[in-house]
Amino acid sequence: MTAPVSTRSSADLIRAEEPVLAHNYHPLPVVVARAEGSWVEDVEGRRYLDMLAGYSALNFGHRHPALIEAAHRQLDRLTLTSRAFHNDRLAEFAERLAELTGLDMVLPMNTGAEAVESGIKVARKWAYEVKGVPADRATIVVAAENFHGRTTTIVSFSTDETARAGFGPFTPGFRIVPYNDLAALEAAVDATTAAVLLEPIQGEAGVVIPDDGYLAGVRELTRRTGCLFIADEIQSGLGRTGRTLAVEHEGVVPDVLLLGKALGGGIVPVSAVVARRDVLGVLRPGEHGSTFGGNPLAAAVGTAVVELLETGEFQRRAADLGTVLRDGLADLVGKGVVGFRARGLWAGVDIDPSLGTGREVSKLLMDEGVLVKDTHGSTIRLAPPLTITAEELRSALGVLAKVLRR
Repeated sequence: MTAPVSTRSSADLIRAEEPVLAHNYHPLPVVVARAEGSWVEDVEGRRYLDMLAGYSALNFGHRHPALIEAAHRQLDRLTLTSRAFHNDRLAEFAERLAELTGLDMVLPMNTGAEAVESGIKVARKWAYEVKGVPADRATIVVAAENFHGRTTTIVSFSTDETARAGFGPFTPGFRIVPYNDLAALEAAVDATTAAVLLEPIQGEAGVVIPDDGYLAGVRELTRRTGCLFIADEIQSGLGRTGRTLAVEHEGVVPDVLLLGKALGGGIVPVSAVVARRDVLGVLRPGEHGSTFGGNPLAAAVGTAVVELLETGEFQRRAADLGTVLRDGLADLVGKGVVGFRARGLWAGVDIDPSLGTGREVSKLLMDEGVLVKDTHGSTIRLAPPLTITAEELRSALGVLAKVLRR
């Protein structure tokens, strides 16, 4: 990375945002100007090790050469046609993504929330046309403490009051059950149930990993009761947990898969609903769409992402480095860490509340050149790029140990 480009200081730029940007986020006070690999640089030229990777949007690091090359190549040819016309990049993207995931058809969208909304629409239409649920009676069962996005429909079935308060009236048709509780799930499913929608690992809740057998139990239950299993792998998918998909840890293939974040390679927003043919096949022209969904630039970058994953290299890196991450966190238990949950290169770390909130610890880590982000209470999340080295990972864990000793 070369010298910073901004002539305004970090403090000036943060102050300039205050009167003109809506307060929908509470970012840490760092202003990033450049990035490469696992490192970012602020406008003053200070370097930070990125241990968040855009909530898994940057699984392949910042500006991965293969992804940047694919984007440049496409920028010189064609960026957008809308779906009014075909483009020459979309078929290959859909073919390779379907093959990677073991499913049949792809519905390209842009953001993770759009993928979730699309999955909900498709599940309801499938319930009416295939399952025979009476019109407007379809229900979807979801888990408490979920995070699937922030649209009005999605926050309707959130249990986070910060996400819900002030945004009603809420969309009906959802039943909320405790996560990791098969008995409660079975009690909620009936003849009106179109789908069960779950995160295989709950990211926003603090990287909550269900008991062994839970996902397999969900798959068996949905198959037996004749409803769809929708797996939201927007954060957990595409190599993060040491497998292409988190459901693979239990050998599960869902009916509908929701992808996003890393699918755009940290370059453009790309998401997708990937499903069986008899599920996505219920959509007909004009019933759903997106002007930018499946645009040539997104398809080119998405294809390059799939190509990286086809080698298995990044899944292996996440699995191998996940051992380094777990071992390092285990050494900190009782030394400022009261517990953690980790799978692959993804961890929720519970800090002793007497030492500070998750945000306070995140700011201390920022001051030491490591970027993470807090979630609820005193929990911080670690999700470094899958390109991080073992040395960089151990260095970040060492900084965490140093901050906790304070």
